Amino acid sequence: MARLSNKTRLLQKIDAYLFPSICAFFTCWRRLKELFHKRDAVTPPKSIIFLKLAEQGSTVLANEAIRQAVAKVGRENVFFLMFEENRFILDVMDLIPRENVLTIPTKSAWTMATGCLSRLREIRRRKIDACIDMEFFARSSAVICYLMHTRIRVGFHCYFGEGPYRGNLFTHRVLYNSHLHASRTFLSLVRALDNPPAQFPAFAYTPPAEISLAHFQPQPAERDEVAAMLRDLVGTDAASGRARRVILLNANASDLLPLRRWDNANYIALARRLLETFPDSAIAFTGAPSEQPKIAALVAEIASPRCFNLAGKTTMRQLLIVYSLAEILVTNDSGPAHFAALTPIDVVVLFGPETPALFGTLSPRNHAVWLGLACSPCINAWNNRQTACRNNLCMKNITVAQVFETVCNVYKQRAAASKEIKN
Repeated sequence: MARLSNKTRLLQKIDAYLFPSICAFFTCWRRLKELFHKRDAVTPPKSIIFLKLAEQGSTVLANEAIRQAVAKVGRENVFFLMFEENRFILDVMDLIPRENVLTIPTKSAWTMATGCLSRLREIRRRKIDACIDMEFFARSSAVICYLMHTRIRVGFHCYFGEGPYRGNLFTHRVLYNSHLHASRTFLSLVRALDNPPAQFPAFAYTPPAEISLAHFQPQPAERDEVAAMLRDLVGTDAASGRARRVILLNANASDLLPLRRWDNANYIALARRLLETFPDSAIAFTGAPSEQPKIAALVAEIASPRCFNLAGKTTMRQLLIVYSLAEILVTNDSGPAHFAALTPIDVVVLFGPETPALFGTLSPRNHAVWLGLACSPCINAWNNRQTACRNNLCMKNITVAQVFETVCNVYKQRAAASKEIKN
């Protein structure tokens, strides 16, 4: 089983061991200050900042929450604080001005600390009215939210052990509902602004059954450039004379939750079966630049002229265009599944330690593969996304045959739909 990266492990340890005491200190400080002066947390805000440091996929799921914040206070009055490497997806969605996206560098603990302090000074200088903390139960984000000095602070509060201790730093203390999809959970945080602080945890708001998603719209020139690159890589089908249809495989999962990985041997077997079954297709493996050598080894083992490596060969915008041009993406439960939901591609997502009921993509072309074992999901917001599991049977027991059947059905449906459009 792959281990957490050193940076991820360090951040988790700092949050778990250092920040409970910091949360307690600032809780006492807040109570002391409010004995003499209690700030107005009732008047509706004129500006809002979202706080979601990590997990790019969650930023996609917050799409409707951000839209409603824009509707409340205007596009130019909505801000976002996040880690530097995550801002690209917010730029792609184009929901708020790019200059309103504030980032924290993460190259080292020192740059992270100094960058965070710099951003806090900037936020306080702007005198933003409200902060919405979209981290589920991270202690550090609760402290950052408090130190922004906004008069309204919305976040998940631990009332009776339904999550890790975060102190009492929010004005609007929302009860976390483990039965709501993450997109509706984020939306509820925005709608909490419509209610007086003293009312919580009672919250008379019913999230909508359906939530729409922004669609990625590339420029024609950049789309043509990526289309030409794909044609050169995949070649043409000898029978039809047309460019081969592309199936994408993302054999990766974030360092945050390595238990979400499906074994590379399964991806190799899946690729071989798809190439054999669909001679008009080509397989492309995607991944980050750092994963290029590993992906190259997978492609070399498959040893087919119709299988190639895209890892590190595109920008993120270009990768979204690749999604737009390809037929299907097969991926572990990770950021790329949510990025792909911004495009017309069909997404087959393999779930294990988490559940599609809470973290499934918002695409109508989403196809979740989840076994629903008695021990799954074992990772949730209440346990701060930690788990005692060391043997992810929820992923290991997903067979190549199951995924292959799902992909085949989707592939055939898309082919039939394409034929109907042409006729």
